[in-house]
Amino acid sequence: QVQLVESGGGLVQAGGSLRLSCASNGRTFSYVMGWFRQAPGTEREFVAAISVSGSFTYYADSVKGRFAISRDNAKKTVYLQMNSLKPEDTAVYYCAARRSGWSDGPPARGYDYWGQGTQVTVSS
Repeated sequence: QVQLVESGGGLVQAGGSLRLSCASNGRTFSYVMGWFRQAPGTEREFVAAISVSGSFTYYADSVKGRFAISRDNAKKTVYLQMNSLKPEDTAVYYCAARRSGWSDGPPARGYDYWGQGTQVTVSS
């Protein structure tokens, strides 16, 4: 069973930066990886995804140009660098893994494993 553990969340002022990490105990070096977020009273939404090799990435329009997803397969870790943070970025951020390949479906869907989440709070 794949386990995903997020870290790096916290409180930051608007305009600041945070880097989230997602560590895995399983075969995620061969999985598509993604980040999602959920704010209070809203549905979980897609943030970013990265292909197995890291050659392909895909972002939600709301974070494009501010966030960057990357991965280190040797360390079984995925990162989400978040810059120019806004209060509307406040949410619980979740890491997810997808067994199907990058070309097998939309990068924002079809995830099989989920972490417990890490809170990100951006103050104005």
